[in-house]
Amino acid sequence: MRWILALMCLALAAPNAAAQRHPEARRARAAYDDLDLRQAIVLGRRALQFDLSRDDRVATLEILAFSYAALDSTNAAVDAFKELIFIDPNREPDVDVVSPRITSLYASALGQVLVVRNVRMDSASFVAGQGYATLRFEVSRSARAMTSVFGPGGEMVIDTQLVSGPTRVDWTALAADESPVPAGDYRIVVTAVEGRNEFAVPVTVQVSHGLLDTLPHLRSLPGYVEQPEVVSPPRNWKPLGYAVLFAGLAAGATLALENTDVGGGTHAELGGASVLTLGVGLALSLKRPDPRPVEANIQYNKLLREQLAARNTDIAVENERRRQQVRLTISQVASP
Repeated sequence: MRWILALMCLALAAPNAAAQRHPEARRARAAYDDLDLRQAIVLGRRALQFDLSRDDRVATLEILAFSYAALDSTNAAVDAFKELIFIDPNREPDVDVVSPRITSLYASALGQVLVVRNVRMDSASFVAGQGYATLRFEVSRSARAMTSVFGPGGEMVIDTQLVSGPTRVDWTALAADESPVPAGDYRIVVTAVEGRNEFAVPVTVQVSHGLLDTLPHLRSLPGYVEQPEVVSPPRNWKPLGYAVLFAGLAAGATLALENTDVGGGTHAELGGASVLTLGVGLALSLKRPDPRPVEANIQYNKLLREQLAARNTDIAVENERRRQQVRLTISQVASP
């Protein structure tokens, strides 16, 4: 029963039959689906003798490897996996579907060959000379990896190092003279060398040029507001107060004189003087005082304007520098 379940897991992990176009490859798949593993091996080995497409060859090798593994033909399974890995290094069994035995045999095969896998370029956008794009890849065994770039900017080696497992290489996209490489498509090739063994994988990336955003000029300094340089003093109500006081005194004097023998002319003179005083006091109080400069505010505003002018001068210099710079955008081109 366990053997049957294992075979069912193998069948679920097999390549999609619709992807296999060659008749011999489809027959091998049909035998595999029927769990006739020995017949699948015979038909698979026969199919490999034909000029299969890359996808058909990979799918057929996977069927052979799975079938050999199910029949405990360990060496044959590893050999099939090794050939598969050379053709498609990124293809590996789904650990959630296949048995641990298959993943173990695949890992054994991977450790016996030298390949570069999972090569990809992270998209990046940066100012030329101030950033980089990261190329990531894996090497199945310890080897010296050389990363080369081919494109409109010519050919250059951007990195060489002894690596093992996951690795990253940062590309600044600068030419030998430190200028940005020309815009266009570039082919980045990672070559792993171990003794006489060598394996190379290319990836195509696109480099585009762009302008940097310039800074706007300031009309004011953030958090600072100019103060009024001239202020109008508040109205002075003292003249009116004095006039009211004088009118009150005059009224008191008039009342006092009414009880004396002093003539009425004096009363009239006091009353006229009181009215005149009130009029003058009111006029003086209602008159708006002349504006006067505020020296402290004048100095404060002068400093603000000087600081604003200095900041705008710095912004102009920065904008001129930015106009001479290039923004590089690097992205990987999808494989056809």
